[in-house]
Amino acid sequence: MSYADLIEVNGRVNDFLNAGSILSWDARTMMPKSGGETRAKQMATLAVAARDLLCSDGMKRALDGAEKEVAGKAPDAPEVRVVAAVREAIDYHERIPSALLSRKTEMGAANHHVWAEARATADFSLFAPALTQMVEINREIAEAIGYEDHPYDALMYRFEPGTTTTQLKTLFGRLREGMLPLVRQIAEAEQPRSDFLARTYPVEDQMAVALKMAERIGYDTARGRLDTTMHPFEISFTRNDVRITTRVNPEYMPMSLFGALHEAGHAMYEQGVDPAYTRTPLATDLVGLYAVGGVSFGAHESQSRLWENHVGRSRAFWRNHFPDLQKAYSGTLDDVTDEEFYRAVNRSQPSFIRVESDELTYDFHIMVRVELESRLVEGSLEVKDLPEAWNAAMKAYLGVDVPDDAKGVLQDVHWSSGQIGTFCNYTIGNIMAAQLFETAKEQKPGIGAALDAADYAPLRDWLTENIASHGRRFTRDELLQKATGRTLDPEPYLRHLTAKFSEIYALAA
Repeated sequence: MSYADLIEVNGRVNDFLNAGSILSWDARTMMPKSGGETRAKQMATLAVAARDLLCSDGMKRALDGAEKEVAGKAPDAPEVRVVAAVREAIDYHERIPSALLSRKTEMGAANHHVWAEARATADFSLFAPALTQMVEINREIAEAIGYEDHPYDALMYRFEPGTTTTQLKTLFGRLREGMLPLVRQIAEAEQPRSDFLARTYPVEDQMAVALKMAERIGYDTARGRLDTTMHPFEISFTRNDVRITTRVNPEYMPMSLFGALHEAGHAMYEQGVDPAYTRTPLATDLVGLYAVGGVSFGAHESQSRLWENHVGRSRAFWRNHFPDLQKAYSGTLDDVTDEEFYRAVNRSQPSFIRVESDELTYDFHIMVRVELESRLVEGSLEVKDLPEAWNAAMKAYLGVDVPDDAKGVLQDVHWSSGQIGTFCNYTIGNIMAAQLFETAKEQKPGIGAALDAADYAPLRDWLTENIASHGRRFTRDELLQKATGRTLDPEPYLRHLTAKFSEIYALAA
């Protein structure tokens, strides 16, 4: 068998995974509540079918033939990387019993509605039994995969290959060193005016504005759509169908707006993958069994955070687009200037909810989750004690007193589906975003001027060329090395935060 055979079989794996993603999108946007039980079984069937095909004798024969065929090509040639990705994925999955995968997938799909009910009633006890089982499944998976220092490392491998708890301790330590002085100074500073953010903004108007802004920065709605959900997400069924969601609060407009900009950043990553990689391992996470072109969750998050924060929360963006908001919400913002709006949407104040937190305090929410997840996996923290531990950590990191489980331990959807080990990706994405944005403007000075003029194509083109187009061909650090000349570096992120918030709050140097 040949390389062409390998691509053909992998195309069918990708089809299974895309079908599962379509069912997942529907379950999280439109499916009636009673459909949860059977939907869970459907999604489990597709995940196991994809895994079985990936590890089948036919795939292995095709892989053997392909390895011989691509021998001698450059180590980073697309064909070589395809072969390596398939070999790595087979080795990974053969360590995990298919029954364990099926149990995790089925339980993850069923748990979504359990979590949703628990969150709606702010009652963690409703979700605790399901989470206890999911933590145990993840422990079993970690042991099956294997690890050197910590079981949490094995779980992070699926989302951010090569990242370890030891590395995160160092990284988080540097961020705390650079960010805590800002947080403390801002706590003593006068806050910008923001009362107008909580006025009445009709849902229909918010969705229209959110979609318009997503399109402005480059989201292609000929290959996508925007819907509402409880917890915003982006999902793709190849680069030709990439959908985003946001959530709407009629009394707080920024939620839908920045949620859409964030998810549009994710979507443009998928829409920018080289068309030649469609249905291949370079647009398929064969380890995570997810049809995605982004090379890691952190790399993916870098694109969403870049467009949301570095562009969408910039002074230039609102100097150009605030009139659009005033027109869309007739009369509601007439007493507000673009400068006041810019400062309001960059207001920094510790809060309960991660997805509503400001740019400066966001990473402290991530530190809480990573710390608690690693303790759950290693067994030093039991699920029943999680709310108390959560509340204590939020008090220690952000100085807030969590009022209930809905605003605390139940706020994220990730644990319901068994995504333990993924939260580090958000901070890695923040760091990457600053590193890439700083480099893009240095390499192409015209990008800054274009952004000032509301022209987002030069930045989008640079990101497509350096990040999105490569799909999963290169590792996260290889992409960073190629684009910026170095691997993950927190210093541009700290420079960005320091400059931005020192100016907004007139902090002393």
